[in-house]
Amino acid sequence: MTEIANTYTESSDNEIVEPSAKLPAWKNEDWLAVGLGFLIIVLVLLGVRLGLPKYSWANATALTTDVFSIANLWKSLQIGALYLLLSVVGIVLMGKNILKYALGFPIVFALSWIAQIIAGNARISYWGIEYVIFALLAGLLISNTVGTPAWLLEAARTEYFIKTGLVILGAGILFQEVLQAGFLGLLQALAVVVVVWYCCFWIARKLKVDDEFAVMLSSAVSICGVSAAIASCGAIQGDKKKLSYVTSLVLIVAIPMIILQPWIVRKFGIPDLVGGAWLGGTLDTTGSVVAAGALISEPAMKAGTIVKFSQNVLIGFAAFFLSIWWSVKKKPQGAEKPSVKLIWQRFPKFVLGFVFASILFSFVLDKAVVQETKPLFAGLRTVWFALAFTSIGLETRFTELLGMEGGRPALAFLAAQTVNLIWTLLLAFLLFGGLLFAVPELK
Repeated sequence: MTEIANTYTESSDNEIVEPSAKLPAWKNEDWLAVGLGFLIIVLVLLGVRLGLPKYSWANATALTTDVFSIANLWKSLQIGALYLLLSVVGIVLMGKNILKYALGFPIVFALSWIAQIIAGNARISYWGIEYVIFALLAGLLISNTVGTPAWLLEAARTEYFIKTGLVILGAGILFQEVLQAGFLGLLQALAVVVVVWYCCFWIARKLKVDDEFAVMLSSAVSICGVSAAIASCGAIQGDKKKLSYVTSLVLIVAIPMIILQPWIVRKFGIPDLVGGAWLGGTLDTTGSVVAAGALISEPAMKAGTIVKFSQNVLIGFAAFFLSIWWSVKKKPQGAEKPSVKLIWQRFPKFVLGFVFASILFSFVLDKAVVQETKPLFAGLRTVWFALAFTSIGLETRFTELLGMEGGRPALAFLAAQTVNLIWTLLLAFLLFGGLLFAVPELK
């Protein structure tokens, strides 16, 4: 993406608008996303309890009686209406076309809702295929067949949706749970993230993949897949088309890993805890770690979850450091070193919202309130991410994804994932196999 502080962007109505970094806070998309995220958090803390729709189903009967029941449809309509009502305030403040947004938003929401229902199927969920891929495909289907009309594009506010979801994500990242996850899990997570991230970035550069792509690929393969790719894209103000490419790649590669890794653990007699820690450090979603770990044993599943959660917690720290590094790195050729003011202008404000929410829920709020609201916040942020990936699809031509940089990003990802598999297995043996520390008791 072009330099934030030195360019102007074009809206869907073809008017030239001032770059977000230089806009006053009440017009700045970053600050508006932070405000929207915290408005939702405050409403929940004040007692607003919208029921979350049910998306999971195992057969046609469950789909009809549960997912498409009147009560469940009513919950979905309530969520959609609330999101439209709350988000439209930011659209007005940013000076966008409110009528087109109001017309298009229900379509974007409906497509994202269908994507979550498809992903809710028990078999699809078992294979670790997440809603984001179906949301992306739903948008791509429209943009690559009939084409996305201008009035619908006005509602495809990818970054607005993603940033809001990431602020709410902070409410689910608790420092106490990191400590409870254990020293070994955190130690492995740090070693995996640092080594694999740098390795992937180095490979990408050797393959002449651009730095923006390399950052998203490195974050995805080293931290926690889709969520890390989203956070890193926001931190560097990355290209949404590249984000959709990385997301698709993560999910496609995860499927054979879910099958093969448990088989390798059993075939070669790898200790259960070592195998679980290996899964936790290499599979890119908590759901896939749980599913694959369950194929080995309960202790393996617990070890994998501990390591995966420890990696998830690093999302906020990674986004924070990436945003500062990117601001300093991406200065115009021949220009002086960016000032503190310029770094602040370029700094993605949603990171501050994420961190503040995490601190609030970790140290300020009562534990009972935190535990009660955690599932609700998880569901609410999922809706924002589903809206975001539907929007990416609506804005993207499929041929653009397939032809991106001649397949070199995919090659870089696969090479880095291979390194990740080897390095993480070695760490798992060292930390959970009794070589450096006593074998933890997880039963």
